[in-house]
Amino acid sequence: MSLQDFAMAVVDWAMAVLPRPIPDRAALERCKIIAHRGAHDNKTVMENTLEAFDAARAAGVWGIECDIRWTADLVPVICHDPSPARVFGTTMNVSALTFDQLRTSVPDIPSLKEVIQIFGGDTHLMLELKAEAWPNPGRQREILRALLAPLTPATDFHMLALAPALFEPLDFLPSKSFFPVAEMNVSTMSTQAIAGGYAGMGGHYLLLTNRVKRNHDAYGQRLGTGFPSSRNTLFRELNRGIEWIFSNDAVALQHIRDDYLQR
Repeated sequence: MSLQDFAMAVVDWAMAVLPRPIPDRAALERCKIIAHRGAHDNKTVMENTLEAFDAARAAGVWGIECDIRWTADLVPVICHDPSPARVFGTTMNVSALTFDQLRTSVPDIPSLKEVIQIFGGDTHLMLELKAEAWPNPGRQREILRALLAPLTPATDFHMLALAPALFEPLDFLPSKSFFPVAEMNVSTMSTQAIAGGYAGMGGHYLLLTNRVKRNHDAYGQRLGTGFPSSRNTLFRELNRGIEWIFSNDAVALQHIRDDYLQR
């Protein structure tokens, strides 16, 4: 575990034990939970797989977040890291393999086309562009345009990225379909999101403060916070008006939300 992951785990533990009032019904109804890389444990169900996405949808989770990378023959596929090694043990980079080679080596890595066909228009897609070289930007732009054409931008999907420059090739999409994600650079990302007329921005729930939220509220933008994992942390976010909740425990949070709506 990295130092950053350890710090986040400590924060999550502290937040989980702090009692929070139950959000009002309107806040619970507005709540939209997004399964970060699907509903996975990387033991029995692996991240960014059709099985993980289907498990989230079956539980009623509103959205799924997944990561786009490109094969050597320019097929967009769903994989967080440059290599599947961490999750599947295969050390070759995705970009060094054709889609057929990748499918033979790691059959559980889906293509973006498969994700759109199975989940598009049914489950909200949060599609994160990873920072990697685009060997043929014009062709890759047209591939994404064709794949996304059946969907309505900002209604059926949003494009995510850690750097807004990654949105530049996607000039066929409206700015409201873009959703940058901050790490520690919240101020810079916030300024860029407002200037670009984006849907809003995402980031860790402790870094996206109420002041940041007020700034984006003034421009009609949303914040999406990650990664609540407990009832009390979920309620903290809903009580301050956050609607989009990215979580590695999306199914559990969805059950909590649904349970309180039924009371």
